[in-house]
Amino acid sequence: MTAAPSRAPSPEGSSAADARSAPAGVAYDRSDWSSAFRNVGVELSAVPLVAARGTIPSELAGTLYRNGPGRLERGGHWVHHPFDGDGMITALRFEAGSLQLSNRFVRTEGWLAEEAADKVLYRGVFGTQKPGGPIANAFDLRLKNIANTQVVRLGDQLLALWEASSPHALDPDTLETKGITLLDGVLKPDEAFSAHPRLDPGHHGEPRLVTFGVKAGPTSTVRLMEFATTGDQAGQLLADDSYSFKGFAFLHDFAITPNWAVFLQNAVAFNPLGFVLGQKGAAQCLSSKPGQQGQFWLVPRASGAFTGQKPRLIKAPEGFVFHHLNAFEDASGEVVVDSIFYADFPSIGPDVNFRTIDFDSLPEGQLKRCRIDLTTASVSLELLEPRCCEFAMVNPAHQGLAARYGWMAVAEREHGNDPLQAIEKFDLLSGERRVWSASPRGFVNEPVMVPYPQASADGAAPAAGQAEDLGWVLLLVWNGARCASDLVILDAATMAEQAVVELPLALPYGLHGTWSPA
Repeated sequence: MTAAPSRAPSPEGSSAADARSAPAGVAYDRSDWSSAFRNVGVELSAVPLVAARGTIPSELAGTLYRNGPGRLERGGHWVHHPFDGDGMITALRFEAGSLQLSNRFVRTEGWLAEEAADKVLYRGVFGTQKPGGPIANAFDLRLKNIANTQVVRLGDQLLALWEASSPHALDPDTLETKGITLLDGVLKPDEAFSAHPRLDPGHHGEPRLVTFGVKAGPTSTVRLMEFATTGDQAGQLLADDSYSFKGFAFLHDFAITPNWAVFLQNAVAFNPLGFVLGQKGAAQCLSSKPGQQGQFWLVPRASGAFTGQKPRLIKAPEGFVFHHLNAFEDASGEVVVDSIFYADFPSIGPDVNFRTIDFDSLPEGQLKRCRIDLTTASVSLELLEPRCCEFAMVNPAHQGLAARYGWMAVAEREHGNDPLQAIEKFDLLSGERRVWSASPRGFVNEPVMVPYPQASADGAAPAAGQAEDLGWVLLLVWNGARCASDLVILDAATMAEQAVVELPLALPYGLHGTWSPA
């Protein structure tokens, strides 16, 4: 496992794209990669851990929460896609150089029912079917809230999120499931609540959790909500607005600036017939519209300069976006959005086994920058990083502001689509890279950047003069050599390895996670 600096190409079309100097990739073994797809067989509580290599920084104080599918098979019946697996929360608690591990499945209604029956009772959004073929699945349109996508602290509750329905509330310490929460009446029963909230570090005087819910259809409605995150008001709804837009909306993520919530409506169509007839999952009924453009929706934020105005609708470049790195407003007034673009919607068809997927047949994600000119309602596109990447983030204190650095999971190979095996620190100004690699037998999850705690008590605003890359990158790595998971701690500036902790758990590849300061 190594870290090495290199330099990324210049904007799309530049001859500098041939000047990359990153070391050549090392081939991975598919059996190492696929060995992560398994059930989590144990739940642990406050198990003390020590570093197998290096030293756990004594300044790290807080909890890394991770969410992801923890059960992929039941009674010999496998999910069709890992995203259909039941949610399981992992908590890694740091204090004065010590570390404790807890993990617990989210006790959703569906998980409890299937545990009792010891068989699959529900279909999955990404193609998982009940045993019995189309006849057994036709017209069963129930969706199991699997609470497997993100986990975030809001007030005294820990929320396990799944964007098609309501959050589950957990105890932040024990991870005990308290049940569905409607956030003191903010939500209606089964109302969609995004699994991609954004933490505003204090654009309008105080940190806020900004999130949304979407009701998709021929006309789609987006509800934008902002919650207090500190003090006695923590968890209180501060702003709430709804907007309707023409067309079907597939929105997994969004971005924020001080004045805007930025959504990208991908150019996709939804034909539910295959889902209704029991032949496909709901997500498999999505398809791209070749040659058509998506649309940016710029929704004015409460307390911003454009409060009360109508959203701005602006054509987006071709391509499909799951995740955004960040957005900000530059000195000229343009809105700049950095996103991971795919050439097409990546999907696993009904007849494909996800464990044997041909990566070369799927489009790779690439980091691109969109500059949105609000005066001319036009967008320019710039390729920032052609290397296959996903799960990107900036220093939380720079969320919604111009950031110099981004940290993201990348493929070991410079070109083409592969499993994610490395973490890259990318300089958004100079194009310089620093890459830490887990290859050939390691496979990475989403990195979480934790600023050095000279920050304010809420962990968002940095101390005056604090370097943007001062802190750590925390990540879980699937270690194919020992068929288990490792916690890796990197220096966020140099990408040097600080510590490796071998976990007594085998965790399937997860989705998202957050850092909660002590």
